[in-house]
Amino acid sequence: MNSIQSDKKLILPGSTIGIFGSGQLGKMTTMAAKHMGYRVHIFSPSYDSPAGQVSDLELQAEYTDFAAVESFAKQVDVLTLEFENVPIAALEAASKHTRVSPGAKTLQTTQNRGLEKQFLLDHSIPTCDFRIVRSLGELKTASSELMPAILKTTTDGYDGKGQYVIRQSSDVEQAWAALNTNEAILEQFVEFEFEFSIIAARNTQGEFAAYPTIRNEHRDQILDVSFSPSGLDDEINEAATEIANQIMNSLDTIGVLCVEFFYHDGKILVNEIAPRPHNSGHLTIEAHATSQFEQQVRAVCGLQLGSTKQTTPAAMANLLGDEWADGDPNWEAALQVPNTKLHLYCKGAPQPKRKMGHLVTIADSTNQACEQVQTARKSLGELSTRNVTSPTI
Repeated sequence: MNSIQSDKKLILPGSTIGIFGSGQLGKMTTMAAKHMGYRVHIFSPSYDSPAGQVSDLELQAEYTDFAAVESFAKQVDVLTLEFENVPIAALEAASKHTRVSPGAKTLQTTQNRGLEKQFLLDHSIPTCDFRIVRSLGELKTASSELMPAILKTTTDGYDGKGQYVIRQSSDVEQAWAALNTNEAILEQFVEFEFEFSIIAARNTQGEFAAYPTIRNEHRDQILDVSFSPSGLDDEINEAATEIANQIMNSLDTIGVLCVEFFYHDGKILVNEIAPRPHNSGHLTIEAHATSQFEQQVRAVCGLQLGSTKQTTPAAMANLLGDEWADGDPNWEAALQVPNTKLHLYCKGAPQPKRKMGHLVTIADSTNQACEQVQTARKSLGELSTRNVTSPTI
Protein backbone atom coordinates (compact mmCIF):
# COMPACT_ATOMS: atom_id res chain seq x y z
CA MET A 1 0.00 0.00 0.00
CA ASN A 2 3.01 2.32 -0.02
CA SER A 3 3.33 2.68 -3.79
CA ILE A 4 1.00 4.55 -6.10
CA GLN A 5 -1.43 2.17 -7.76
CA SER A 6 -1.81 2.10 -11.54
CA ASP A 7 -4.77 4.19 -12.68
CA LYS A 8 -6.48 1.04 -13.96
CA LYS A 9 -5.34 -1.56 -11.46
CA LEU A 10 -8.20 -3.44 -9.83
CA ILE A 11 -8.57 -2.87 -6.09
CA LEU A 12 -10.15 -6.11 -4.96
CA PRO A 13 -12.15 -6.96 -1.81
CA GLY A 14 -9.83 -7.36 1.15
CA SER A 15 -8.06 -4.12 0.21
CA THR A 16 -8.41 -0.84 2.12
CA ILE A 17 -10.42 2.12 0.84
CA GLY A 18 -9.71 5.58 2.25
CA ILE A 19 -12.38 8.27 2.36
CA PHE A 20 -11.92 12.01 2.82
CA GLY A 21 -14.97 13.16 4.75
CA SER A 22 -17.08 11.51 7.41
CA GLY A 23 -20.74 12.46 7.06
CA GLN A 24 -23.73 10.42 5.98
CA LEU A 25 -22.47 9.91 2.42
CA GLY A 26 -19.22 8.53 3.79
CA LYS A 27 -21.16 6.35 6.22
CA MET A 28 -23.32 4.75 3.54
CA THR A 29 -20.33 4.31 1.22
CA THR A 30 -18.44 2.66 4.08
CA MET A 31 -21.32 0.31 4.78
CA ALA A 32 -21.50 -0.70 1.11
CA ALA A 33 -17.75 -1.29 1.03
CA LYS A 34 -17.85 -3.39 4.20
CA HIS A 35 -20.60 -5.57 2.72
CA MET A 36 -18.28 -6.20 -0.23
CA GLY A 37 -15.37 -7.22 1.98
CA TYR A 38 -13.26 -4.06 1.99
CA ARG A 39 -11.68 -2.36 4.96
CA VAL A 40 -12.36 1.38 5.21
CA HIS A 41 -10.31 4.18 6.77
CA ILE A 42 -11.88 7.61 7.36
CA PHE A 43 -9.98 10.93 7.36
CA SER A 44 -11.87 13.84 8.90
CA PRO A 45 -11.42 16.90 11.11
CA SER A 46 -14.23 15.59 13.35
CA TYR A 47 -14.27 12.61 15.69
CA ASP A 48 -16.94 9.96 16.34
CA SER A 49 -18.43 10.88 12.99
CA PRO A 50 -21.20 9.02 11.14
CA ALA A 51 -18.68 7.37 8.82
CA GLY A 52 -16.09 6.89 11.55
CA GLN A 53 -18.58 4.93 13.65
CA VAL A 54 -18.79 2.16 11.04
CA SER A 55 -15.22 2.25 9.69
CA ASP A 56 -12.13 0.23 10.59
CA LEU A 57 -10.14 3.39 11.37
CA GLU A 58 -11.04 7.03 11.91
CA LEU A 59 -8.15 9.49 11.69
CA GLN A 60 -8.89 12.93 13.07
CA ALA A 61 -6.84 15.68 11.42
CA GLU A 62 -7.27 18.81 9.33
CA TYR A 63 -7.06 18.57 5.54
CA THR A 64 -4.28 21.15 5.67
CA ASP A 65 -2.18 18.81 7.82
CA PHE A 66 -0.34 17.40 4.83
CA ALA A 67 1.89 15.15 6.90
CA ALA A 68 -1.23 13.47 8.29
CA VAL A 69 -2.75 13.33 4.80
CA GLU A 70 0.33 11.60 3.38
CA SER A 71 0.53 9.18 6.29
CA PHE A 72 -3.14 8.31 5.77
CA ALA A 73 -2.67 7.83 2.02
CA LYS A 74 0.17 5.37 2.60
CA GLN A 75 -2.22 3.11 4.54
CA VAL A 76 -4.90 2.75 1.85
CA ASP A 77 -5.08 1.14 -1.60
CA VAL A 78 -7.35 3.78 -3.11
CA LEU A 79 -8.72 7.05 -1.80
CA THR A 80 -12.06 8.70 -2.59
CA LEU A 81 -14.18 11.44 -1.01
CA GLU A 82 -17.71 12.12 0.16
CA PHE A 83 -17.77 15.88 -0.48
CA GLU A 84 -16.19 18.09 -3.10
CA ASN A 85 -14.66 20.82 -0.94
CA VAL A 86 -11.50 18.97 0.07
CA PRO A 87 -8.52 21.28 -0.60
CA ILE A 88 -6.81 20.48 -3.89
CA ALA A 89 -3.46 20.56 -2.08
CA ALA A 90 -4.65 17.68 0.11
CA LEU A 91 -5.52 15.63 -2.98
CA GLU A 92 -2.12 16.39 -4.48
CA ALA A 93 -0.36 15.32 -1.26
CA ALA A 94 -2.35 12.08 -1.09
CA SER A 95 -1.74 11.37 -4.79
CA LYS A 96 1.96 10.94 -4.09
CA HIS A 97 1.15 7.67 -2.35
CA THR A 98 -2.11 6.25 -3.67
CA ARG A 99 -4.74 6.56 -6.38
CA VAL A 100 -7.27 9.32 -5.69
CA SER A 101 -10.68 9.31 -7.37
CA PRO A 102 -12.17 11.66 -8.39
CA GLY A 103 -9.05 13.64 -9.22
CA ALA A 104 -8.00 17.27 -9.06
CA LYS A 105 -9.42 18.17 -12.49
CA THR A 106 -12.92 17.25 -11.40
CA LEU A 107 -12.59 18.90 -8.00
CA GLN A 108 -11.09 22.14 -9.30
CA THR A 109 -14.03 22.58 -11.66
CA THR A 110 -16.85 21.65 -9.31
CA GLN A 111 -15.55 23.40 -6.19
CA ASN A 112 -16.10 26.80 -7.80
CA ARG A 113 -19.49 27.72 -9.24
CA GLY A 114 -17.91 30.16 -11.66
CA LEU A 115 -15.51 27.58 -13.07
CA GLU A 116 -18.30 25.02 -13.21
CA LYS A 117 -20.63 27.31 -15.15
CA GLN A 118 -17.80 28.29 -17.52
CA PHE A 119 -17.03 24.59 -18.08
CA LEU A 120 -20.66 23.99 -19.05
CA LEU A 121 -20.59 27.00 -21.38
CA ASP A 122 -17.32 25.90 -23.00
CA HIS A 123 -18.77 22.43 -23.69
CA SER A 124 -22.08 23.74 -25.08
CA ILE A 125 -24.04 22.20 -22.21
CA PRO A 126 -27.25 24.16 -21.53
CA THR A 127 -27.27 26.18 -18.32
CA CYS A 128 -28.59 29.54 -17.11
CA ASP A 129 -27.02 32.87 -17.97
CA PHE A 130 -24.55 34.09 -15.35
CA ARG A 131 -21.98 36.76 -14.43
CA ILE A 132 -18.96 36.63 -12.10
CA VAL A 133 -18.87 39.69 -9.83
CA ARG A 134 -16.11 40.85 -7.52
CA SER A 135 -17.45 44.17 -6.27
CA LEU A 136 -20.71 45.95 -5.53
CA GLY A 137 -20.27 48.00 -8.69
CA GLU A 138 -19.93 44.88 -10.84
CA LEU A 139 -23.00 43.41 -9.15
CA LYS A 140 -25.07 46.51 -9.89
CA THR A 141 -24.13 46.28 -13.57
CA ALA A 142 -24.73 42.53 -13.77
CA SER A 143 -28.07 42.65 -11.94
CA SER A 144 -29.38 45.28 -14.33
CA GLU A 145 -28.86 42.70 -17.10
CA LEU A 146 -30.07 39.53 -15.34
CA MET A 147 -32.67 40.59 -12.77
CA PRO A 148 -34.41 38.66 -11.26
CA ALA A 149 -31.38 36.61 -10.29
CA ILE A 150 -29.71 34.66 -7.50
CA LEU A 151 -26.41 35.80 -6.06
CA LYS A 152 -24.27 32.93 -4.76
CA THR A 153 -20.84 32.56 -3.28
CA THR A 154 -18.58 30.81 -5.79
CA THR A 155 -17.34 28.37 -3.14
CA ASP A 156 -18.60 26.46 -0.09
CA GLY A 157 -22.33 27.13 -0.41
CA TYR A 158 -24.81 24.25 -0.12
CA ASP A 159 -28.45 23.65 0.93
CA GLY A 160 -29.32 27.27 0.28
CA LYS A 161 -26.40 28.68 2.26
CA GLY A 162 -24.43 31.49 0.66
CA GLN A 163 -27.31 32.58 -1.58
CA TYR A 164 -29.47 35.69 -1.94
CA VAL A 165 -32.37 36.31 -4.32
CA ILE A 166 -32.29 39.69 -6.09
CA ARG A 167 -35.74 40.65 -7.39
CA GLN A 168 -35.33 44.42 -7.63
CA SER A 169 -32.56 47.00 -7.64
CA SER A 170 -33.13 47.81 -3.96
CA ASP A 171 -32.00 44.25 -3.09
CA VAL A 172 -28.53 44.61 -4.60
CA GLU A 173 -26.62 46.32 -1.78
CA GLN A 174 -28.19 44.12 0.89
CA ALA A 175 -27.36 40.98 -1.11
CA TRP A 176 -23.71 41.94 -1.50
CA ALA A 177 -23.40 42.78 2.20
CA ALA A 178 -25.15 39.55 3.23
CA LEU A 179 -22.76 37.31 1.30
CA ASN A 180 -19.68 39.17 2.60
CA THR A 181 -17.40 37.78 -0.09
CA ASN A 182 -14.80 38.96 -2.57
CA GLU A 183 -16.25 36.90 -5.43
CA ALA A 184 -19.74 35.72 -6.27
CA ILE A 185 -21.74 34.43 -9.20
CA LEU A 186 -24.99 36.02 -10.29
CA GLU A 187 -27.24 33.47 -11.96
CA GLN A 188 -30.34 34.37 -13.91
CA PHE A 189 -33.47 33.25 -12.07
CA VAL A 190 -35.00 30.29 -13.93
CA GLU A 191 -38.78 29.88 -13.78
CA PHE A 192 -38.55 26.10 -13.90
CA GLU A 193 -41.45 23.66 -13.62
CA PHE A 194 -39.49 21.19 -11.51
CA GLU A 195 -36.02 19.87 -10.72
CA PHE A 196 -34.59 16.44 -11.38
CA SER A 197 -31.26 14.71 -11.18
CA ILE A 198 -29.20 12.11 -12.99
CA ILE A 199 -26.81 10.02 -10.94
CA ALA A 200 -24.12 8.32 -13.00
CA ALA A 201 -20.86 6.47 -12.53
CA ARG A 202 -17.66 5.98 -14.49
CA ASN A 203 -14.94 3.49 -13.58
CA THR A 204 -11.20 3.46 -14.25
CA GLN A 205 -11.72 1.66 -17.59
CA GLY A 206 -14.07 4.43 -18.78
CA GLU A 207 -17.22 2.33 -18.42
CA PHE A 208 -20.26 4.56 -17.86
CA ALA A 209 -23.64 3.79 -16.31
CA ALA A 210 -26.53 6.06 -15.28
CA TYR A 211 -29.57 5.60 -13.09
CA PRO A 212 -33.03 6.58 -14.33
CA THR A 213 -33.90 10.22 -13.66
CA ILE A 214 -35.07 11.17 -10.16
CA ARG A 215 -37.55 13.99 -9.50
CA ASN A 216 -36.73 16.33 -6.61
CA GLU A 217 -38.78 18.75 -4.53
CA HIS A 218 -37.12 21.34 -2.29
CA ARG A 219 -38.30 23.22 0.78
CA ASP A 220 -36.40 26.31 1.96
CA GLN A 221 -33.74 25.48 -0.69
CA ILE A 222 -33.01 22.10 0.92
CA LEU A 223 -33.93 18.83 -0.77
CA ASP A 224 -37.17 17.64 0.79
CA VAL A 225 -38.49 14.69 -1.24
CA SER A 226 -37.08 12.65 -4.13
CA PHE A 227 -38.95 10.02 -6.12
CA SER A 228 -38.50 7.67 -9.04
CA PRO A 229 -39.68 6.74 -11.64
CA SER A 230 -39.67 10.42 -12.46
CA GLY A 231 -42.36 10.39 -15.14
CA LEU A 232 -40.05 12.09 -17.65
CA ASP A 233 -40.24 10.85 -21.22
CA ASP A 234 -37.51 8.85 -22.93
CA GLU A 235 -36.21 11.85 -24.87
CA ILE A 236 -35.52 13.85 -21.70
CA ASN A 237 -34.01 10.84 -19.96
CA GLU A 238 -31.67 10.19 -22.87
CA ALA A 239 -30.65 13.85 -23.18
CA ALA A 240 -29.88 14.14 -19.46
CA THR A 241 -27.93 10.88 -19.49
CA GLU A 242 -25.85 12.02 -22.45
CA ILE A 243 -25.04 15.29 -20.68
CA ALA A 244 -23.86 13.37 -17.60
CA ASN A 245 -21.71 11.16 -19.83
CA GLN A 246 -20.22 14.20 -21.57
CA ILE A 247 -19.42 15.87 -18.24
CA MET A 248 -17.73 12.80 -16.77
CA ASN A 249 -15.69 12.13 -19.89
CA SER A 250 -14.61 15.76 -20.22
CA LEU A 251 -13.52 15.95 -16.57
CA ASP A 252 -12.15 12.38 -16.56
CA THR A 253 -14.26 11.75 -13.46
CA ILE A 254 -13.91 8.39 -11.74
CA GLY A 255 -16.66 7.53 -9.26
CA VAL A 256 -20.27 8.61 -8.85
CA LEU A 257 -21.41 12.03 -10.02
CA CYS A 258 -24.78 13.77 -9.83
CA VAL A 259 -26.04 16.36 -12.31
CA GLU A 260 -28.93 18.50 -11.10
CA PHE A 261 -31.29 19.84 -13.78
CA PHE A 262 -34.07 22.39 -14.15
CA TYR A 263 -36.95 21.42 -16.45
CA HIS A 264 -39.10 24.03 -18.22
CA ASP A 265 -41.33 23.75 -21.24
CA GLY A 266 -39.70 20.60 -22.55
CA LYS A 267 -36.15 21.96 -22.15
CA ILE A 268 -33.50 21.10 -19.57
CA LEU A 269 -30.76 23.24 -18.01
CA VAL A 270 -27.91 22.03 -15.79
CA ASN A 271 -28.08 23.66 -12.37
CA GLU A 272 -25.17 22.07 -10.49
CA ILE A 273 -22.70 19.18 -10.58
CA ALA A 274 -21.79 17.13 -7.50
CA PRO A 275 -18.88 14.66 -8.02
CA ARG A 276 -19.97 12.19 -5.31
CA PRO A 277 -23.00 10.20 -4.19
CA HIS A 278 -25.97 12.52 -3.80
CA ASN A 279 -28.88 13.08 -1.43
CA SER A 280 -31.38 12.40 -4.23
CA GLY A 281 -29.82 8.98 -4.80
CA HIS A 282 -30.46 7.61 -1.32
CA LEU A 283 -33.50 5.73 -2.62
CA THR A 284 -31.22 3.61 -4.83
CA ILE A 285 -30.44 1.49 -1.74
CA GLU A 286 -33.99 0.13 -1.68
CA ALA A 287 -35.10 0.67 -5.29
CA HIS A 288 -32.24 -0.37 -7.58
CA ALA A 289 -30.20 -3.47 -8.28
CA THR A 290 -27.05 -1.56 -7.24
CA SER A 291 -27.09 1.38 -4.83
CA GLN A 292 -25.17 4.55 -5.65
CA PHE A 293 -22.87 3.73 -2.71
CA GLU A 294 -21.94 0.28 -3.95
CA GLN A 295 -21.49 1.87 -7.39
CA GLN A 296 -19.03 4.35 -5.90
CA VAL A 297 -16.98 1.49 -4.48
CA ARG A 298 -17.07 -0.41 -7.76
CA ALA A 299 -16.07 2.64 -9.80
CA VAL A 300 -13.10 3.82 -7.75
CA CYS A 301 -11.82 0.26 -7.32
CA GLY A 302 -11.95 -0.39 -11.07
CA LEU A 303 -14.60 -3.10 -10.88
CA GLN A 304 -17.29 -3.57 -13.48
CA LEU A 305 -20.18 -1.23 -12.71
CA GLY A 306 -23.34 -2.75 -11.28
CA SER A 307 -26.76 -2.74 -12.88
CA THR A 308 -28.70 0.51 -12.44
CA LYS A 309 -32.02 -1.21 -13.11
CA GLN A 310 -34.86 0.06 -10.95
CA THR A 311 -36.69 -2.76 -9.22
CA THR A 312 -39.54 -0.81 -7.57
CA PRO A 313 -41.02 2.71 -7.40
CA ALA A 314 -39.67 4.59 -4.39
CA ALA A 315 -39.70 7.92 -2.61
CA MET A 316 -37.27 9.45 -0.12
CA ALA A 317 -37.99 12.15 2.49
CA ASN A 318 -35.22 13.96 4.34
CA LEU A 319 -35.29 14.21 8.12
CA LEU A 320 -33.92 17.54 9.33
CA GLY A 321 -33.07 18.50 12.89
CA ASP A 322 -36.39 20.35 13.04
CA GLU A 323 -38.09 16.96 13.56
CA TRP A 324 -36.58 16.87 17.09
CA ALA A 325 -37.95 20.29 18.09
CA ASP A 326 -40.55 18.79 20.44
CA GLY A 327 -38.47 15.83 21.61
CA ASP A 328 -37.53 12.50 20.08
CA PRO A 329 -39.56 11.67 16.96
CA ASN A 330 -42.06 8.82 17.08
CA TRP A 331 -40.07 6.22 15.16
CA GLU A 332 -42.57 3.53 16.03
CA ALA A 333 -45.39 5.35 14.24
CA ALA A 334 -43.30 6.06 11.13
CA LEU A 335 -42.22 2.45 10.80
CA GLN A 336 -45.81 1.28 10.93
CA VAL A 337 -46.28 2.75 7.44
CA PRO A 338 -45.92 -0.20 5.01
CA ASN A 339 -42.56 -0.72 3.29
CA THR A 340 -40.90 2.22 5.03
CA LYS A 341 -37.19 2.16 5.83
CA LEU A 342 -35.46 4.42 8.35
CA HIS A 343 -31.89 5.68 7.93
CA LEU A 344 -30.44 7.71 10.81
CA TYR A 345 -26.97 9.19 10.41
CA CYS A 346 -26.03 9.22 14.12
CA LYS A 347 -24.76 12.79 14.08
CA GLY A 348 -24.47 14.92 17.20
CA ALA A 349 -27.21 17.13 18.58
CA PRO A 350 -30.05 17.80 16.12
CA GLN A 351 -30.06 21.33 14.72
CA PRO A 352 -32.62 23.10 12.52
CA LYS A 353 -32.02 22.49 8.80
CA ARG A 354 -29.32 19.90 9.56
CA LYS A 355 -29.78 16.58 7.74
CA MET A 356 -30.10 13.94 10.43
CA GLY A 357 -31.52 11.05 8.42
CA HIS A 358 -34.07 10.03 5.82
CA LEU A 359 -37.01 7.75 5.19
CA VAL A 360 -37.56 5.65 2.06
CA THR A 361 -40.82 3.99 1.08
CA ILE A 362 -41.26 1.52 -1.78
CA ALA A 363 -44.68 0.90 -3.32
CA ASP A 364 -46.53 -0.24 -6.44
CA SER A 365 -46.50 3.28 -7.92
CA THR A 366 -44.56 6.51 -7.56
CA ASN A 367 -47.62 8.38 -6.29
CA GLN A 368 -48.24 5.77 -3.62
CA ALA A 369 -44.60 5.83 -2.51
CA CYS A 370 -44.67 9.64 -2.24
CA GLU A 371 -47.87 9.63 -0.23
CA GLN A 372 -46.65 6.94 2.14
CA VAL A 373 -43.21 8.40 2.81
CA GLN A 374 -44.75 11.77 3.66
CA THR A 375 -47.32 10.06 5.87
CA ALA A 376 -44.46 8.31 7.66
CA ARG A 377 -42.59 11.56 8.18
CA LYS A 378 -45.70 13.38 9.40
CA SER A 379 -46.30 10.62 11.95
CA LEU A 380 -42.95 11.38 13.59
CA GLY A 381 -44.63 14.29 15.34
CA GLU A 382 -47.40 12.17 16.82
CA LEU A 383 -47.27 11.40 20.52
CA SER A 384 -45.63 8.06 21.20
CA THR A 385 -47.38 5.42 23.29
CA ARG A 386 -44.26 3.33 23.77
CA ASN A 387 -43.54 4.54 27.32
CA VAL A 388 -47.13 4.95 28.47
CA THR A 389 -48.12 2.55 31.27
CA SER A 390 -51.44 1.97 33.00
CA PRO A 391 -51.69 3.14 36.62
CA THR A 392 -51.56 0.51 39.34
CA ILE A 393 -55.01 -0.20 40.76
